[in-house]
Amino acid sequence: MSAQWGDSFDFGLLGRPASQDGMLVWLLRRNCSISPRQLLLFFVSLNLVSLFVALLCWVDGAKLVPPFTLVELVGMGVALLIYARHAGDRERVAISAQALVVEWECAGHCQRVAFNPRWARVALHDNGLIAVSESGRQAFVGRYTRAERREKLARDLRRALLAV
Repeated sequence: MSAQWGDSFDFGLLGRPASQDGMLVWLLRRNCSISPRQLLLFFVSLNLVSLFVALLCWVDGAKLVPPFTLVELVGMGVALLIYARHAGDRERVAISAQALVVEWECAGHCQRVAFNPRWARVALHDNGLIAVSESGRQAFVGRYTRAERREKLARDLRRALLAV
C-alpha cells in the first residue's frame, strides 16, 4: 500500500505519512524549541544564579533584592510551567479501510473521534482549520500546521480516503 501511496501523491511540504499496522498516520506536533527536560535544567540554573546574586546583594546591605528575586522566579516558574504543559501537544490522523481516527492532545488531555472512512468528509472550515466530519460529528485538525500548508494536508487526507 505504501508503494502505491508514494508513487501517486506529491508530499511536498508535509512529508510522507507514516505507515503503522496498515494505517496511514499523520502526526502533527507543536513546534517547540526546547523540551520540558531542557526547560527544567534552564529554570534550575536560572534559580541558582539569581539566588546567588540576591544573596550577594543581601550581604552587601540591599535587603529588598531577595524578596523581589523570589517574586521574579515564581512568576518565571509559572510561565515556564504553562509552556511545559503545552510542549507535548499534538494531533494524530490515522486512516485505514476500517476507520479514520482523529486524536488530539492539549495540556495532557487526549480526545479521540473515529469516523467511517467511506462516509467521512474533509474540508477547510471557516475557522481556518481542517474539518473532518461524518454523521453530524466533527473534529478539527491543523492547529499545529502553518495556515498555508493546511490546504495541502486536506488534499492529502482526501486522497488517502479515496485510496483506502
